[in-house]
Amino acid sequence: MLSKLPWLGPLIVFGLVVFVHELGHFLAAKAFGVYAPRFSIGFGTALLRKRFGETEYILAALPLGGYVRMASRDDEATAFIEGGSEEGAHRPETDKSYDPNGMVPFGPKPVPAHRWFESKPLWQRLVIMLAGVTMNIVLALVVATALIKSEGRRITETRAIGAVDSVSWAPELRRQLVVGDTIVSVAGHSVGTWNDVQQQITSAPDSLLAIRTQRGEVVLPAGAPRGERRADLVNALVPFLPPVIGKVENGTPAWRGGLRPGDSLLAVGGKPMHTWMDMTAIVSASPGRPVEFTVARNGETHTLTVKPESTQTRNAATKTTTYRGMIGVTLKDVSRREPIGLGEAARAGWRGTWASTGMVIGAIRDLFTGRAPVSQLGGLITITTASVAAARDGATQLFALLAFLSINLAVMNLLPIPILDGGQIVMNIAEAVKGSPFARTSCASGYSRSASYSW
Repeated sequence: MLSKLPWLGPLIVFGLVVFVHELGHFLAAKAFGVYAPRFSIGFGTALLRKRFGETEYILAALPLGGYVRMASRDDEATAFIEGGSEEGAHRPETDKSYDPNGMVPFGPKPVPAHRWFESKPLWQRLVIMLAGVTMNIVLALVVATALIKSEGRRITETRAIGAVDSVSWAPELRRQLVVGDTIVSVAGHSVGTWNDVQQQITSAPDSLLAIRTQRGEVVLPAGAPRGERRADLVNALVPFLPPVIGKVENGTPAWRGGLRPGDSLLAVGGKPMHTWMDMTAIVSASPGRPVEFTVARNGETHTLTVKPESTQTRNAATKTTTYRGMIGVTLKDVSRREPIGLGEAARAGWRGTWASTGMVIGAIRDLFTGRAPVSQLGGLITITTASVAAARDGATQLFALLAFLSINLAVMNLLPIPILDGGQIVMNIAEAVKGSPFARTSCASGYSRSASYSW
């Protein structure tokens, strides 16, 4: 359904990520007795509203985030962002939902001071403000775990090397291990699949790692298990992948050039193809230049011309820009999948969530240090476009994007900016140290809401 209705993608991503964030604040506030009269997804004019108990639940017109309205001494100064003052918001002569025994804004009774947000101890206020971020992390972890559990473990049933990248600490690696070599054992342990190869490279106890192929044995100074050198080596060795196209994106250079799923690549740019990496190397080196493809399809040979699109990559460390060609194809998946247990899926989900958090923090660091341009910070349009594209690829891709954006929202909301959770946390801690509240202005976010302005 998602592939047929891709516009549902942004609604799912925006709605679920913001809802979960605000639900965290709301549940924490209710647990500590803070009066929370409003829970809104979106800002501005209410499209739908329904009151249950003390709280009015709203779906608003501007889907740029959400907020939980909490009782505060600064209600009047902060209500403007939500469309007006709470005082008199529900009057008997204009609103059938007016409650003569209710508290403001649903009735005439004032909110007791002990139910204000700022009347609570500092630790409770911090829990309330951190609850949204916590819920986003939990959402990302749950989604990642569920995806990994449903997908299972991918087993690449080959031991043959399809490509070898250079590694700084092993300058002779590309001579010692070459394309076509078959790995027989790693650290003395026989291997049957590429998964075995990666597992042994990562976890073998000795700092000198022995890799045996059909041509002989190579000993590498790989350092400690699960260290940086081990990760370098895992990434440098690429398994043999047959040059068969699995998927062609509509509207891409490959599609326009006539390539189709199932095509076997015989030659690209006049060079015979032995592995998938042979093709990607030629295409990457040909941005904007036509490349001739010879393919086998249904027992016939076809010669096609494809012009790779030029994509730009900026190296923040060296401040250099490189261009590479892309045509919009993926290889045919020749791996098999086997089920995994919930515990293993949860551990893998946690590792993925932690890695995503590091990526977001690194991107923010690069922006603030000037190592990456501000244009790399995706906004509403970028997220919407990515959501639509992910929806076209199916539920798996969409929910993977959702998990990443949930982490993005969590990290962004911890920035010490006044309107975000991080700014409110800093303000509350500073006031606790000072011993008295700071002066408020009419444009301050104050304590009356927990908002998600990350979009």
